[in-house]
Amino acid sequence: MNGNSMYRGMLWVCAAAFFMQALDTTIVTTALAPMADSLGENPLAMRAAIIAYTLVMAMLIPASGWLADKFGTRNVYIWAIAVFGVGSLLCALSRNLDQLTAARVIQGAGGAMLLPIARLAALRAMRGEAYIAALTLIGSAGEAGKLVGPLLGGWLSQVLSWHWIFLINIPICLAGLWAARTYMPVGKTENTPPFDFVGFVLLSTCMVALSIALDMPQVSHRLAWSGVLFGLSVLTVALYMMHARRKAKPLFRLGIFRESNFSVGLLGNLVCRIGCSAVPFLLPLLLQLQMGYSPVQSGLMMLPAALAGMWLTRAVGPLVKRYGYETFLLVNTLLVGASIIAFAGVAPGWPIGVQIIQLAIFGAANAMQFAAMNTVTLKGLRTEDAGSGNGLFSMIQMLAVSLGVTLGGGMVGMFSHGEETTASAFRLTFIIVGVITLLSAFIFRGLDANHANGKLVPQPANQ
Repeated sequence: MNGNSMYRGMLWVCAAAFFMQALDTTIVTTALAPMADSLGENPLAMRAAIIAYTLVMAMLIPASGWLADKFGTRNVYIWAIAVFGVGSLLCALSRNLDQLTAARVIQGAGGAMLLPIARLAALRAMRGEAYIAALTLIGSAGEAGKLVGPLLGGWLSQVLSWHWIFLINIPICLAGLWAARTYMPVGKTENTPPFDFVGFVLLSTCMVALSIALDMPQVSHRLAWSGVLFGLSVLTVALYMMHARRKAKPLFRLGIFRESNFSVGLLGNLVCRIGCSAVPFLLPLLLQLQMGYSPVQSGLMMLPAALAGMWLTRAVGPLVKRYGYETFLLVNTLLVGASIIAFAGVAPGWPIGVQIIQLAIFGAANAMQFAAMNTVTLKGLRTEDAGSGNGLFSMIQMLAVSLGVTLGGGMVGMFSHGEETTASAFRLTFIIVGVITLLSAFIFRGLDANHANGKLVPQPANQ
């Protein structure tokens, strides 16, 4: 097999990983109500299945680069696909929410390795314009996964059963195992430094404590427990900073924060994505529980957002070139936040044409936001900090998804005052998560405009 064939094969393996991960993140959203009905659960309680998946991914992403260096890109990638496939099968066999959540943890452990290692393999195999072209290809595959996921999830759960949203992964994983063995480079690095296990435990504890603090059940002294968990998350961050200063090879070097736009971009990404990530979870539930839509209909309603995002992401480059990152992010963040708040008006009798326009505006603005945020955060990092910065950035992205679903589901439950969700609960929640998104505009005002506005092709929106 010649070099060009290996190169193309590796790119398609990487693209398949992005497609599968994006598909599995979005396919669940329109199937939550049928899953809840089958398992005898409140639909809002099903958010545990999403939180478990994304939180485990956030925790394990930092370990992916070290594992690839230590044991080889091909070996770790094959194991990641196998673990993901086993987790998918266990999800389909689950008979209650606890079993499903545990299976999603296993599935997330495999998924956590797929994207970073695919990106790492592409980075090691090519440079410059070739790398940008590769990112465009695999980024498009991720967008295709997000496009297909909600509709496919709604169709499978309505026509067959919700179990098939996980069983569909099995043949994809089997094909992926063969392709990875054939096309993925070995990618093993000699003299790999020891893994920073202490740093890993500290940051993992921080993320778990923060997530639980935002999703405390209705127990006595709820605020006190949440306060303790918030304090624990702050403490573990402080301990990590002390640890990283003394450790020769920490999980993430503190030196990367000397790049001001990385620090501002990372914080802005976290806050903005918390608000944005609640929407794909909340909207299908709103459409099914309050508007009377079927799973297939709610999946179809997600198409305008995905299509508009795919179409308008290409406009980011020219707009940033003309107005600069600071101005673009300020205006676009206001547009994203306002479009989320506008979903508070969706109620029975709301014209479907207006709904489609709202979804298209949100999808376009959200995709452009992600593309611009990704680029401005990473573009100023030095070569030696690129790997560490990209790993931390990927971790923050998945953490934001977990926190967004946690916060969105928790607020709907809190405002409903009972088992039945209410229209007013959704309305208040959309307003709050929209305001959270708007707050990130003030963070992006801290960008160093002169440093940010150098020439760069924006990163794919799902990176």
